Amino acid sequence: MAAKKKAATFESALEELEQLVERLESGDLPLDEALADFERGVKLTRECQQKLASAEQKVKVLMEEEGGKIQELPFDAHDDYPGDAE
Repeated sequence: MAAKKKAATFESALEELEQLVERLESGDLPLDEALADFERGVKLTRECQQKLASAEQKVKVLMEEEGGKIQELPFDAHDDYPGDAE
């Protein structure tokens, strides 16, 4: 039995997912291969979603203020962040 693969990084999972989409969009795959690629794509999508959710949670924890509130800022407002040194 094959050993389990080490968990892929977000970037490598996303790259593989993009390659699978290209293969599927080509329309040149036999049904069995297309189904296997689709199944792998669903798995990679779930892995990416989990990694993004984990990263979002970590960012929220880091951004938490003393009162337990989360200060949400748009990405383009990073210069206005009160924790930034001037």
